[in-house]
Amino acid sequence: MSCGKGTVRFLAALLLWTSSAAAAGAAQVTGQVSVAAANGAARAPRDVSVVFWLNPLTGQAGPRPSAQNKSPHPRLIQKNKVFVPHVLAVQVGSQVDFPNRDPFFHNVFSLFNGKRFDLGLYEAGSTRGVYFDRVGICYIFCNIHPQMSAVVVVVDTPYFTVSDPRGEIAIPHVPPGRYQLNFWEEHCPPKTLKELSRQVTVGEDATSLGSIHLQESAEPVTAHLNKYGKQYDPEVFSSPIYAQP
Repeated sequence: MSCGKGTVRFLAALLLWTSSAAAAGAAQVTGQVSVAAANGAARAPRDVSVVFWLNPLTGQAGPRPSAQNKSPHPRLIQKNKVFVPHVLAVQVGSQVDFPNRDPFFHNVFSLFNGKRFDLGLYEAGSTRGVYFDRVGICYIFCNIHPQMSAVVVVVDTPYFTVSDPRGEIAIPHVPPGRYQLNFWEEHCPPKTLKELSRQVTVGEDATSLGSIHLQESAEPVTAHLNKYGKQYDPEVFSSPIYAQP
């Protein structure tokens, strides 16, 4: 029996050492991002969410999340007729939960070709989820409240982050190697973002991406339609069951 316990202790120590060694071989990738409006004025970092992700140029990006994963799912909370956060990044294969924290109904939907869904009407205090199984930019709306919008950026790598309110970037636990750096910002043209994408080398120590500057487009943002492709009906979203009494 003592021999068995000793073996268990040895294996546990070996596993701990292996995990520590693996962690030691991974680096944190950092940087700083600034975004200028179309007129050249600097946007406050707290008002901008930029998604960064690193796609390995060799080897595998790591296992995808399991649909049966019991760990807490990423969430887009509906509160005060706003999605929180406005921008969410997830690895493909993730489930995102949509809790309704308002005292009235919501109807979350998306017409993104890679992941079209309609959660239907659901009441205060309830939650519904969506499994994101394709890479892409998924625009999220509420079929009742036209002012509500959010974006889920689905990437095929575990190495990603969203800039914080100070404009800082931090992608942890990135193994050494060559990567394609990609980023996305809601009002930057896709062509501009593609041109700014570049290859980076991550070493065993912390790696800095330096300062990254983005310029938003002068293209006006047009109002979106409801899930039926029609204009929102003011009488519907002003009804007491869909708004604060």
